[in-house]
Amino acid sequence: MTELAWVESPLQLLSVLEARYAGVLGPAAVRVRDGSAALAATAAEATRLGLPPGVELVAARRAAVGRTGWALGDAFSGQAQTALLRSPAPRRLLLVDDGLATLHLLGLLCGPWRQPLVRARAQAGLPRRALGAVAGARLRALAADGRVTVFTGLPVPSAVMARAHRVGISVVRHDFPWLRSLPADPPPDERLVVLGTSLVANGLIDREAYVRWLRARASEEPFVYHPHRRESADVLDLLRADPRVRVRESGLPVELSLRGLTSWHRVVSLPSTALSSLRVLLGGDGPVIEGVTVPSGWWTDRADASLRTHLSLFTVGPEFA
Repeated sequence: MTELAWVESPLQLLSVLEARYAGVLGPAAVRVRDGSAALAATAAEATRLGLPPGVELVAARRAAVGRTGWALGDAFSGQAQTALLRSPAPRRLLLVDDGLATLHLLGLLCGPWRQPLVRARAQAGLPRRALGAVAGARLRALAADGRVTVFTGLPVPSAVMARAHRVGISVVRHDFPWLRSLPADPPPDERLVVLGTSLVANGLIDREAYVRWLRARASEEPFVYHPHRRESADVLDLLRADPRVRVRESGLPVELSLRGLTSWHRVVSLPSTALSSLRVLLGGDGPVIEGVTVPSGWWTDRADASLRTHLSLFTVGPEFA
């Protein structure tokens, strides 16, 4: 029987396609949230490259839960939580990667305090926290019944992995076999590749400090800059005006656009999920991938200590399972 998936970001879509390619997800109708240019571009490129067999992409405005199986990227989404609570429980639930939120979700599901499922740093009101609490109870019940699997290419700390198994969540790791099977575009001519960040646009780090760092990098070596999909527009304007920097705005996630990088290249980025996924995707024979720790003076008051610690996982990282 056909399963359903609901995706709201490019990485979620790629993760669902990887799950289907790996056989963790059955033949599926993937409902792709309408209204996101980045998501639409990713869906179009994935279709051009060749979707895994048994996948149908369907533009949709709302989530719908599959009775047989349901794949979900963002368990913090109010729309997804509402759909889960209004529908009969799926026989199995597959949670796929959605960046940093994936590890936050695992921590909440496996922790002893039964916290509501709300996003990190979210200023959630009582109704939203109530929805997250009920959704969390539903997910924990499904996990206790052996019906929840997390499919991830991210580094999961060993302690979190152990807690997940104790509460009934299966964690399946992958190394992007579908993306690896696809032909790659030619790599950039520049040796240095710098990945953009959403930390400026989200008000978590100082804009001027970040721009000074980029200009210092450019003075050492020209580079190609891949913007984050939520990049600060004024930072991009400054970079476009710098002859030492080429801004490549493909509209695609780096897991798609940078598959052709070689050992000659070097990737540099502030903490980002993309660091982890590129390390896994490109492997030991790929480029040097350097995660740069954010200097303490860059952080704004909006970045609390727990967030700063969590982001450090995506520079060099601790020991992982």
